[in-house]
Amino acid sequence: MTTQLERPPAESEETSPNPLTEQGSGAVADGIFRRVTLLSGVAVLVILLLIAVTTTKQAWPAFSELGTSYFFGLEWIPSEGIYGILPLVYGTVLVSLIAVFFAVPLSIGIALFVTELAHRRVRSSITLVIDLLAAVPSVVFGLWGFYQLIPIFQSVFNSIADAVSSIPVLNVIFAPGSGSSFMSAGLVLALMIIPIITAVTREVFLTVPENDKSGSLALGATRWEMIKGVVIPHSTGGLTGAVMLGLGRAMGETVAVALLIGASPQISANLFGRGETMPAQIFRSLSEAGGLYRSALIGLGVCLFVITIVVNVSARRMVLVIDRRIKGTA
Repeated sequence: MTTQLERPPAESEETSPNPLTEQGSGAVADGIFRRVTLLSGVAVLVILLLIAVTTTKQAWPAFSELGTSYFFGLEWIPSEGIYGILPLVYGTVLVSLIAVFFAVPLSIGIALFVTELAHRRVRSSITLVIDLLAAVPSVVFGLWGFYQLIPIFQSVFNSIADAVSSIPVLNVIFAPGSGSSFMSAGLVLALMIIPIITAVTREVFLTVPENDKSGSLALGATRWEMIKGVVIPHSTGGLTGAVMLGLGRAMGETVAVALLIGASPQISANLFGRGETMPAQIFRSLSEAGGLYRSALIGLGVCLFVITIVVNVSARRMVLVIDRRIKGTA
């Protein structure tokens, strides 16, 4: 007698939805994320536009009444109603370039040491110190420079001026001066932007593929040749961004520069001479200014805003050109 095994009734099988073919919660989340990021990007542009419009509106009386003499005037004497911004633009650019000139090599050197040479324990200590320096308020640097560094700067600057007094051109660039000067403000600004440039540069260097560096060393390159041939070319865009970030910080600094530069608007080739910058002049005078003087000061902010945008756009263009040349596509 044979027994037949009865097959149990088939249970109803529920077909699970396929996330690749059906619209689920993931598609909704993607849509929300897309809209939020779009609104964030538009918000940034709107904020920049509002800043430009409102400041330009308040500065318009100076622009319309003074005309070209405001933008190309060589004297800034508010007591006589003379508002020529070129000495202030000159001081801003000069101090920022001095700061970048001293800060960039040191920042790149520190970043290379941290990423390529330093032991792990040393690396963490240096990183901690750099991050702490970046958190120090600018007024602290300004007060330290005003009370402690200016006497030292004056002694060193006068020694340099005496040493080059018989050399043409150099005796004009490094003429005797006081401790408050373009150079003093630039050196303290360099110390202030070193942590920023170093932190960004360090992160950029860490993005270089280890296989590229190991391959270069395996082919017989020295460590310096590996850095020059692999690390630096790969990091060109990031390095430029770090420098521009530091330059922007230097161009917009107020308190530290106001304490160190000497408050004397002038166009002078003497780096050891007194000067003035656009942010420092706004910081000194805006709270007590009125009428045309107030409009002229707000106009300085508008001009600084435009200069910053031009510098950043030029930097982006330069990065594209350099990348094309390195990759051999141009």
